[in-house]
Amino acid sequence: MALKIEAGSCTVCGACEFECPNAAISMKGDTYIINPKMCTECDGDSPKCVGVCPTDACVPA
Repeated sequence: MALKIEAGSCTVCGACEFECPNAAISMKGDTYIINPKMCTECDGDSPKCVGVCPTDACVPA
């Protein structure tokens, strides 16, 4: 299962984009999105985006 970014909580800080080992996070319009086909939730490790997000915007899809 992939993660998603809640647009209403995202502050567009960019921290998640650079932490994603799969390059699944990108800017779309004025917020970040997670491509569910590329997101592996960091393959058993704790998801990197969740760990760096200051507003807890990265959540299970």
